[in-house]
Amino acid sequence: MGTWNSRGLRGSALEELINRTNEKYEQNHLALIQKIPTPITPLEFDKETRLIKKAYFDQKSTVDYIGAVQGIPVCFDAKECAMDTFALQNIHEHQVFFMREFERQGGVAFFLLDFTAQNILYYLTFRQLELFWKRKEEGGRKSFRFEELDERYIMEPKPGILVPYLDYIQLDLDNREKDSL
Repeated sequence: MGTWNSRGLRGSALEELINRTNEKYEQNHLALIQKIPTPITPLEFDKETRLIKKAYFDQKSTVDYIGAVQGIPVCFDAKECAMDTFALQNIHEHQVFFMREFERQGGVAFFLLDFTAQNILYYLTFRQLELFWKRKEEGGRKSFRFEELDERYIMEPKPGILVPYLDYIQLDLDNREKDSL
């Protein structure tokens, strides 16, 4: 089990943008997405602020968010990347297993990646992740580069929507249909 400390706050800016987007989608009856808290057991508190200083994870978390979009089950995880190379060690095997099984059940699984140096949000389909994951398992690169990604999934901002992932779920579904023909 991992130990949690202030490093657990990495990604909180992206998470806040996603949470605000989810609220907007819910208000407009477009999607119902919940943030899944990671269960922790506190070990040490700051006596003045009463904040947790140290804790351990009770169990492995699967994904950051889960819900439904217009009747379609959806799950996703959000990751930040400071460089143009994303290390696959930031994604855990149990997450890949969960997402693979989620898609087998008819859901849509994906990652939202924030390439902070370029200020680019990216929708990584689970199918694309699986190609990189398989390459790693076969002894290849343990990361992927930004330039390896499909440009169609670079997220363009929309008025009032901070992380417009619904458009990219639709693109993902459309491309699945084309791939199966």
